[in-house]
Amino acid sequence: MRRPVAVSSVLACSLAVLLGAASGPAQAWSALGHQLVGELAQRHLAPATRAEVARLLAGEQRPTLAGVADWADRLRDLDPERFKATSRWHYVNTPPGQQCDYVAERDCPDGQCVVGAIQAQRAILADTTQPLETRRDALKFIVHFVGDVHQPMHANNHDDLGGNRFQVSLRTDLEPEAYARRNYVDGVMGTNLHSVWDYYILGTEGLSLPQYADRLDALPWPPMPADGPGTGAAAWAGESCRLIDARDVYPPVHKMDAGYLDHFRPLAEQRVRQAAWRLAQVLEADLGD
Repeated sequence: MRRPVAVSSVLACSLAVLLGAASGPAQAWSALGHQLVGELAQRHLAPATRAEVARLLAGEQRPTLAGVADWADRLRDLDPERFKATSRWHYVNTPPGQQCDYVAERDCPDGQCVVGAIQAQRAILADTTQPLETRRDALKFIVHFVGDVHQPMHANNHDDLGGNRFQVSLRTDLEPEAYARRNYVDGVMGTNLHSVWDYYILGTEGLSLPQYADRLDALPWPPMPADGPGTGAAAWAGESCRLIDARDVYPPVHKMDAGYLDHFRPLAEQRVRQAAWRLAQVLEADLGD
């Protein structure tokens, strides 16, 4: 198989040990990626659906899909107990060697995974007998989790906590998020593969949300490998999982630079656009006429 370009030589053992403490919070796409999913989806809603979204989000500090897209991650600070209770909703893992075949009873007991969370929150959102506040939170969860399930590190069959245990040394000019600044020394970031996909692949493009959304929105909707929204979150998770090995997402070494980011950015952008298309379809189905 083709290996990703511009990944440098193998790290020395001492550096691998040093980076062992560099793992940070596991979030998908960071704020920018989630906001892109929300912004692109909202641009393509029918007027009636857009109006219902506005009604549900009235009173939010940023009452748009982009504005609430990272709320489920911000619960870490806003409501730590709720974040702890919902932390398993952000990902799903299939056992190593299972070829990404999702089995709900095994991989999502009691609905405690991103597939189960999307299904449960959609049911709440579509139920007009539920209190407005409950449906509002369901909408915010759905916006976030549809983004999560399209991030390959959030649905895989590698035994490393979604890439959080795959330590890397990344040379980059992009300043890290606040929690990780202590691991950024002389332009080299001690981090992990999950965070590379979470933050650096999109962030190093150097575009604002409007600029990035305009660029991606100028492209046609990407292909939908599983025949669109009717297949549901389990199929979307399977796509993410299979991409990891099919596209050699795991580098052969642990030292990387901008070459890896540039190589995989088109794939990350495609997953953002697929997530946005599917989110729009979900909201049309659950909120539209």
